[in-house]
Amino acid sequence: RERERERVHEEKETIIMVKPKDNTSENKKRPKSNDEVIVPRDVSLPLDVNSRLMCRFRSGDEFYMVKIIEKRDDPDKPENAKHVEYYVHYEAFNRRLDTWVSLMDFDLGTLEKPRTKEVADAQPSKEDGEKDPKKKKQKRENNEKNDVKVENDGVAAENKMKGHGGGHGNAHPDPEHAEFDPRALQEHEEFTKVRNILSIELGNHEMDTWYFSPFPPEYNGTKKLYFCEYTLAFFKRKEQLQRHLKKCTVQHPPGEEIYRNGKISFFEIDGKKHKMFCQNLCYLAKLFLDHKTLYYDVDLFLFYVLCEWDERGYHVVGYFSKEKCSEEGYNLACILTLPPYQRKGYGKLLIAFSYELSKKEGKVGTPERPLSDLGLVSYRGYWTRELLALLADPNRQFVSIKDLSDLTMIKTEDIITTLQHLNLLAYQKGAYVICAAPDLIQKHLKNAGGPGVRVDAKKIIWTPYNADKEYEKYRG
Repeated sequence: RERERERVHEEKETIIMVKPKDNTSENKKRPKSNDEVIVPRDVSLPLDVNSRLMCRFRSGDEFYMVKIIEKRDDPDKPENAKHVEYYVHYEAFNRRLDTWVSLMDFDLGTLEKPRTKEVADAQPSKEDGEKDPKKKKQKRENNEKNDVKVENDGVAAENKMKGHGGGHGNAHPDPEHAEFDPRALQEHEEFTKVRNILSIELGNHEMDTWYFSPFPPEYNGTKKLYFCEYTLAFFKRKEQLQRHLKKCTVQHPPGEEIYRNGKISFFEIDGKKHKMFCQNLCYLAKLFLDHKTLYYDVDLFLFYVLCEWDERGYHVVGYFSKEKCSEEGYNLACILTLPPYQRKGYGKLLIAFSYELSKKEGKVGTPERPLSDLGLVSYRGYWTRELLALLADPNRQFVSIKDLSDLTMIKTEDIITTLQHLNLLAYQKGAYVICAAPDLIQKHLKNAGGPGVRVDAKKIIWTPYNADKEYEKYRG
């Protein structure tokens, strides 16, 4: 019996020793070249679009499941199956991390081939103009409009995409896309699935792009674009930018400077008066914002560009836009803080500034709907800080929702949803009652975080847009 127990114990140790290694382990070495990749017998090259397999993340040691979105031949070694490049989506991450990889980044032993329907969907059909080159070219030109206007953003998403059923279909099942119609979302992702510009240079900053942007067709396939930080004109080569800068005499955006506080400035830019700058700004913004509506006409929008000032001039930090005349009372359509300036409180500054303009107009404002998941968090933080600061004031013992709206210019619906989210609102006898204990208010204020870069409303020098005056000029 003793010998039998020892034999069983030895077998258990043997089982433990031959346990297979994890695909994400750091022991998996990266081949030095694609030619050294060992291809399993059941794998045929090149890999099919819509295939799924494990892929190395950013040339590191971690592997994640990816889906192949697109593939292309290596220009240096065309028609070599081992040198085909693949555009992949990491299923565990946001689309902004989609990138081109080579065969040596894959773990071919984990390959899951696409279903028959997925292979058929990946092939061009007759409807796409496969047999009619003129039709195919015409469709591509229609999809790649040269002049664009970004109406919505990472905060506000396209109204037409708002869902009615609550399901996700084939779209990404992440909370950020919960309010989007699955079919419209799928169509959007199909059209914008591959980033056409991989990186940009803007002033002293070099940035990797996140998403597709509909630049003119001649810029497609350009790995890097060079932007003038004052005019936002863009070029394929740095030499072109340098020649432009020698002729460029401006050191700030166009339009009127309506705010200056230390090194921070805001410029109001009319899309009708400065069309080229605003269109270039939209091209730039789309590289970092996923869902938005693109329009040819920027005439109906005002752009508020946030800049940092130094001895070299004014440098674009971010911006928000709004309709000149919004029937729904929107005070913000699109908002963006460029990656080098994120996590510095500038996003909160842009939101606060949009409400300060609403206060000067004397109009209640709200951001364009629907809000993305991250946009809702940003706005709810602002609404929480503004509303609870008033409720915590000991001199205001009795305050109504209408009073809060008049003081903050926040829409009453936004006030109600914010207070309900904080469990500070009760519905009694047909009316809403605010139930806010001082300790609970302080707790929520602490959780809401800081206000970021503050706006000094006294330093805003601004006159609201007068549509009637503009109409009189138009009539002559």
